[in-house]
Amino acid sequence: MRFGRIAHPDGMSFAVIDGDQDLIAKEVEGTPFTAPAYTGREWPLADVKLLAPMLPGKVVAIGRNYADHVAEVFKESAEHLPPTLFLKPSTAVVGPGNPIRIPDFATKVEFEGELAVVVSKPCKNVKAADWKSVVLGFTIVNDVSSRDLQFADGQWARAKGIDTFCPLGPWIETDIDSVNLDSLPIKARLTHEGQTALKQDSNSDQMIMKMGEIIEFITASMTLLPGDVICTGSPAGTAAMSPGDFIEIEIPGIGKLGNPVARA
Repeated sequence: MRFGRIAHPDGMSFAVIDGDQDLIAKEVEGTPFTAPAYTGREWPLADVKLLAPMLPGKVVAIGRNYADHVAEVFKESAEHLPPTLFLKPSTAVVGPGNPIRIPDFATKVEFEGELAVVVSKPCKNVKAADWKSVVLGFTIVNDVSSRDLQFADGQWARAKGIDTFCPLGPWIETDIDSVNLDSLPIKARLTHEGQTALKQDSNSDQMIMKMGEIIEFITASMTLLPGDVICTGSPAGTAAMSPGDFIEIEIPGIGKLGNPVARA
């Protein structure tokens, strides 16, 4: 099941996104954390606006979780720079189609297309084998990063926490068993000056820490709450973006997340 959050003529609500080609948004009462109770109202998806599927209390991210990306960005091997943990503020979250706005002080901004997880219930000290019991579903995240600030500051809060630097969507795929985490393609296409190029073309089989390990690692330190989002790391192929560009991330079985790039 695909849960989205939509803006429609009468306001905002959660909806089940149904169909294969001509998608329909079927409004539900409440939130995705309970069995859907349909209100009876529905719209063609083209007639509503998809919002970020969740407004998380926190976005917890794993950095340096793909060896090829470690070598690409940090010029080190993953053996010397193992995966690390960082946070992105909820104010960085935007939905599909909303612009990524780059401020003047961020001079080398790159996209990072990643698989993301939405947490289903409060949890602490989750064992790796039990990770599915605390996951609502999967979505896509763009962990936008200002490399100049990242390396100048020595820590990542400002570089990755700027407003709009966490596009999220297009919806939450709750059938987690339908997503093959052992071999899940992750692609990102950047359109610059009218030309579209495939930049990221990798696979989840390159992840250093696997899903259960990620959730065990995070929950050993902090409690996760319903709606919190986990970013599982970026593969290689990240590249600079500039105002006027468009970035689209695609993960089969989940969807596509596209955002224009603008000046703040």
